[in-house]
Amino acid sequence: MASAQNIRHASRVLHDGGVIAYPTEGVFGLGCLPDDYSAVNRILKMKSRSVALGLILIAANTDQLSAWARLSDNSLKSSMEKPVTWIVPATDAVPDWIRGDHSGVAVRLTAHPVASALCEASGSCLVSTSANLSGHEPAQNMFVLRRQFGALVDYVVPGQCGPAAGASEIRDLRTGQIVRSV
Repeated sequence: MASAQNIRHASRVLHDGGVIAYPTEGVFGLGCLPDDYSAVNRILKMKSRSVALGLILIAANTDQLSAWARLSDNSLKSSMEKPVTWIVPATDAVPDWIRGDHSGVAVRLTAHPVASALCEASGSCLVSTSANLSGHEPAQNMFVLRRQFGALVDYVVPGQCGPAAGASEIRDLRTGQIVRSV
């Protein structure tokens, strides 16, 4: 489990424009501050991921999403066992490098204690995309994560993923349609 010192260090790395890897409910994530184009671009290059696909933002609470998402109530539900990422209406402030070719933005209230602590310490929602090369399985343990991304990220936050078995389900908040099932 990440210590308070690990979380503070990761927050400094994020605010200095860095990219971190960290555990989430189901897989390790790669993250940065969402308004940092250079850091987001580094993540996209690491993963060989098209900017057109868009990226997920995680937050510890809905206040951290207010500049990014139009949320009318507290309808975002998620849990450690069944994390759900929601496609919601984006605000005009959401840049293309987060939204991709979509009109909405993908957001999740994270229930993972390390991911949530990172959002709290940085005072921001975070980009959260699975730690994998595009088209490959995401890292679910520290060994695989360090082998694939250890030399590419600025800091690896210690911890374990779980208890979910993989990446989050993605649903459209307006329609309830499942965009990605798990």
